Amino acid sequence: MRAISSMATRHVLTALGAEAGRAGLPGLELESVGGVDAATRVAAGEPFDLVFLASGALSKLAQAGHVRAETVTPLVVSQVAVAVPAPGVEAAEAPSRPAFADAAALREALRGAARIGYSTGPSGTALVGMIEEWGLSGEIGERLTQARPGIPVARSLADGEVDLGFQQLSELVGAPGIRILGVMPADCAIDTVFSGAVAATAADVAGAEAVLRFFGSADAAPVKAAHSFAAA
Repeated sequence: MRAISSMATRHVLTALGAEAGRAGLPGLELESVGGVDAATRVAAGEPFDLVFLASGALSKLAQAGHVRAETVTPLVVSQVAVAVPAPGVEAAEAPSRPAFADAAALREALRGAARIGYSTGPSGTALVGMIEEWGLSGEIGERLTQARPGIPVARSLADGEVDLGFQQLSELVGAPGIRILGVMPADCAIDTVFSGAVAATAADVAGAEAVLRFFGSADAAPVKAAHSFAAA
């Protein structure tokens, strides 16, 4: 069963695929790349059985007929978190509280950061849009650094390329050399729903549908929680 996903969900999908295999479902051969690259390859007709992307990107593929619209299934909700470099940390842990008290405190942190890292994909787009809405583009725009496709913001932080980083919590947890301050405050939270769908090029439609149903079932919820995702 060949599947493609964005980088943000690669670990949880790998774990879910293993659980599905133990339940007697087809095995998952997952390739994870940048979300834009994944959508481009699916749209170009590259053969996959399953596609896992942010809901907005998957909806566009469904409208264009590249995935089966009737199979689109919301799977997980990912929260964007904030992190800083922390040399010597072997595996970052997720705090139980937000990184800042509110949006005003986050704005001050952005103003004070020399280099700000953010990811490709919907979370990065949402962050840049929020900065524009706050009227901070002129002040901090030159300090914004978008991670290269497929490169985690955590790596940019650990390598000292940025001083303040924003990415999905699931991508930051467990990364070395960083400290996670917490998720974004409630009054400016950025949450992304990731969904799955059967590709129009699927060789085994029934098998792909069965795997997708398992991924969306209550049995999959503990795996999602273990990887810092909420069930959609």
